[in-house]
Amino acid sequence: MVKCMEKAAVIGVGQTRFGELINKGYRELLLEAFNEAKNDVPKGFDADEVQSIFIGNLGCGGSQLGNLSSLAAESLGLIGVPATRVENACASSGYAFMLGAMAVSHGEYDCVLVCGVEKMRDVSGEKGRYWLGISGDTEWERLAGMTFPGNYALIASRHMYEYGTTREQLALVSVKNHKNGASNPKAQFQRSITLEAVLNSMMVAYPLTIFDCCPTSDGASAAIICRADLAKRYTDTPVYVVGYGAGSDTLAVHTRKDPTTLSASVKAANKAFTMANLEAKDIDVAEVHDCFTIAEICAYEDIGFCKKGEGGKFVMEGHTQIGGKIPINPSGGLKSKGHPIGATGTGQIYEIVKQLRGDTEKRNRQVSNAEVGLTQNVGGSGASAVVSILRR
Repeated sequence: MVKCMEKAAVIGVGQTRFGELINKGYRELLLEAFNEAKNDVPKGFDADEVQSIFIGNLGCGGSQLGNLSSLAAESLGLIGVPATRVENACASSGYAFMLGAMAVSHGEYDCVLVCGVEKMRDVSGEKGRYWLGISGDTEWERLAGMTFPGNYALIASRHMYEYGTTREQLALVSVKNHKNGASNPKAQFQRSITLEAVLNSMMVAYPLTIFDCCPTSDGASAAIICRADLAKRYTDTPVYVVGYGAGSDTLAVHTRKDPTTLSASVKAANKAFTMANLEAKDIDVAEVHDCFTIAEICAYEDIGFCKKGEGGKFVMEGHTQIGGKIPINPSGGLKSKGHPIGATGTGQIYEIVKQLRGDTEKRNRQVSNAEVGLTQNVGGSGASAVVSILRR
């Protein structure tokens, strides 16, 4: 793989609030995120400087569109600009970001827009579960009655059996992320919760309670990427894309050799670290895919923040809190910030760029002196994953 160190830079980011946004459709959400990204560029940015659009979207909910890419170009006043829709389940806009950075790094474009959008709150709970289920193995899981909480419950149960991980350790992930999300004005749930509340909440699929599961959400997010050598034209504080990597695995959890390891994440992280010439110990802050609390614990291990089997202990010892060894999900993560599937990956980029520039909205969730950040975006129950590394 061609190394792309400091060939691409993020110069502006934008994001709507995540949550139940009944009165906003795809057009309004995309335009809001794009306008914020444009206004986030300190020295000014004109829409006609965008040479290509990469948009992440699953097509969940009641407004499935067969040509969302063209709708995006139209909605943003960019008719005529080539636009590509990327669908990789929950990792859709994480992959879109990688493709956008790749296109700029390899000289195809000087400047691109990467964005993601999803409407999930406009259908019933039953239909929402259906659309989530299509990201797994339809033949062997969904049609047999398996759900995503069920899949991750299997992963959690096996992790508990193999490594002694406890329900309390899982719950601490939720407590930490809600604490962070309480200070995030973009988050769907801006409130703290207690350990007891998580443990005593309604059981969804043992050992996962409802507070171990992320919500479904509406929202959009965007990032403007340009050539690194042009970045200072737009901002004195560009954030460089120094590494990216992706991987895949089987759709069904039961066919994996070790269900407690998301091997797609391992592959993606290894590729990103190799490209960036960095290691896990060099990361100052990370946004990882905590669709369920066990997913965050697996991410610690798969990325290399701790040894295999020690993820539960890692969160229990406070290493992933703001001020800890490696702050994880200062945004509140999917658990508190929300999970509008197509917008989640670029939503992670939004947070890391803000953290590396030191300009999060509230100082109590700002990671001090962060220079290198990482995002990990997972599709389905681990069938696809993408990791990006950014540097101040």
